[in-house]
Amino acid sequence: MSENLDLFSTPAPAEQVQPAIKIKVLRDQLNHWAHQYYVLDQPTVPDAEYDRVFRELQALEAAHPDLVTPDSPTQRVIGAVMEGLASVRHTVPMLSIHTETDTEATGAQAFDARVRRELGLAEADPAIEYVAEPKFDGLAMSLRYENGRLVQAATRGDGEVGEDVTHNIRTIRQIPLTLPDGVPPILEVRGEVYMRRADFDALNERQREQGGKTFVNPRNAAAGAVRQLDSNITAQRPLSFFAYGLGAITPPAEGGPVFRTHFEMLQTLKAWGFPVAGQVQIATGATELVAFHQQVGTSRDALPYDIDGVVYKVNSLQLQRDLGFKTREPRWAVAHKYPAQEMATKIEGIDVQVGRTGKITPVARLAPVFVGGVTVTNATLHNLFEIRKKGVRLGDQVIVRRAGDVIPEVVGVIPGNRTGYVPNFQMPKACPVCGSAVVREKGEANHRCTGGLFCAAQRKEAILHFAARRAMDIEGLGDKLVDQLVDANVIRTLPDLYRLGLTSLIALERMAEKSAQNVLAALEKSKQTTLPRFLFGLGLRHVGEATAKDLARHFGTLDAIMDASVEQLLEVNDVGPVVAQSLHTFFQQPHNREVVEQLRTCGVTWPEGPVAERAPQILAGKTVVLTGTLPTLSRDAAKDMLEAAGAKVAGSVSKKTSYVVAGEEAGSKLVKAEELGVPVLDEAGMLALLSGVGA
Repeated sequence: MSENLDLFSTPAPAEQVQPAIKIKVLRDQLNHWAHQYYVLDQPTVPDAEYDRVFRELQALEAAHPDLVTPDSPTQRVIGAVMEGLASVRHTVPMLSIHTETDTEATGAQAFDARVRRELGLAEADPAIEYVAEPKFDGLAMSLRYENGRLVQAATRGDGEVGEDVTHNIRTIRQIPLTLPDGVPPILEVRGEVYMRRADFDALNERQREQGGKTFVNPRNAAAGAVRQLDSNITAQRPLSFFAYGLGAITPPAEGGPVFRTHFEMLQTLKAWGFPVAGQVQIATGATELVAFHQQVGTSRDALPYDIDGVVYKVNSLQLQRDLGFKTREPRWAVAHKYPAQEMATKIEGIDVQVGRTGKITPVARLAPVFVGGVTVTNATLHNLFEIRKKGVRLGDQVIVRRAGDVIPEVVGVIPGNRTGYVPNFQMPKACPVCGSAVVREKGEANHRCTGGLFCAAQRKEAILHFAARRAMDIEGLGDKLVDQLVDANVIRTLPDLYRLGLTSLIALERMAEKSAQNVLAALEKSKQTTLPRFLFGLGLRHVGEATAKDLARHFGTLDAIMDASVEQLLEVNDVGPVVAQSLHTFFQQPHNREVVEQLRTCGVTWPEGPVAERAPQILAGKTVVLTGTLPTLSRDAAKDMLEAAGAKVAGSVSKKTSYVVAGEEAGSKLVKAEELGVPVLDEAGMLALLSGVGA
């Protein structure tokens, strides 16, 4: 089979190609893709492309039934036993179900009409009852229990023979190893092993940090985890499971259960301890099937796991037996898909975007492609490390994924389409927005613009952070007002805040004179601040409130901090090489120093003095927890006073806690303090402690 099959151009009409040759080409291509997907866990084309070629083969075989062979992908379940894992022959074959690719309501209506026709029902006969459930995007699994104990777990494989993955499945906490009394002696539970989106994202993030391989999608990650030869690796990849059916089971004549409906069987599995999807429900007739498809489709992006459609099954087990099977699938069930979330397209260019926090993100410009219900023309490439790992270059054919409102991303390159040498993409040395230096800190994957106080792309974020309660505390300066001020070009840099006048504020939409006066009053009040608050408000990378306070205590003045060398900064408590280099780089940028100087010129001030004049650290080495409402002090004010005296203010009580300061409505923290014997103070006691009484 040639790897150069052009799947992105319009194929020649079937009548122009010898049918037997065309059928062989399509079968070979589908088998090749299936091997990559099921065995190697390295998919190279999106599902939609596989489905398109599969349907083309189906149509050709329907037109030429004499060319249909038992080994065609349309006549058997795709898959193979992976080398290194023992084979398992399924007592009851694990067959796939027919896929309805019409994503509109007619897909459900066509299935209902087909079932009614095959059952010989007239229009006046009652509606058929179905079970509707999500179509999970994972790996089909069969769990065999003997006398209530899990003895074997097997993948579907080719439907007849699968892989023994018992050692890995035992690591999935959702799957019971033993069952309650009363279950049949022989029980095979069928279901899906999958990975939750949050777990998948966390796994990929860990892989990036460790320089390992990232996974294309949750299904790919789950399949790779299940097929590991070392169960320790599987245990590190959080897998989940949903049950949806049965295989072999002790027959009723030998004491096995009698189920009348599929739904009853699912509820029994749930009672036996197996997880069953909460979306599973009974639907009567085509109308309710359509409603279910639309309802789940609307909430699809909010689900914690991936689905690519829903499944309809005739509820009555007797009707299922009446309908029977055809070749490779049951007549009583169908999978009704949603629009594809992965599609293939071409990279026409690579640009960079500057985010609100200064992160430089490479973005692929794409040949327009319809994916996940919308036309996509841009997709994130995350960072330079991801581009290198995925081998993405200009002009490549790639797989693009879009799930709901998530930003579309390039998840992989389709190999074999590059015609010549294409150089690697390089990140810019200067910010494309403000011209400031672009840096990548040691140990970080992302490049960033260093012009935080100057860069227009970061303007809104910088202003909001500066105005935050724990920074300059400018009341009334929220998201909507900042959006208006920046979008109207009234504010370009932080000092412009203190140049605002009543006229410019009143001119803004929905800004009354009284509201404008309140904002101006808050700005005037914020001019009297503290050095730690000012430092924190500048949005220095890696510098939180605690570090800002440590810097202020150590140096005493802002000028000393701005002029400090990396070596001098490293002398500050809890300031390491990364923070020291980041601070030094920030204050070496002339435009950042200019912004600081202009803020001072506008009247922003704080108490400064030599290090020796700072208050004694009376609570150095002590840990204090605040809880409840104090009579006169806010939580922030109390925290500032304690930290100024050298205390660490923690959020939870432990044996290492020195004091708990409790006000009204103190809750569980007070209870725990009393249980552990930690000293409890009220506000007066805290003030006495700070003044040196009883310290």
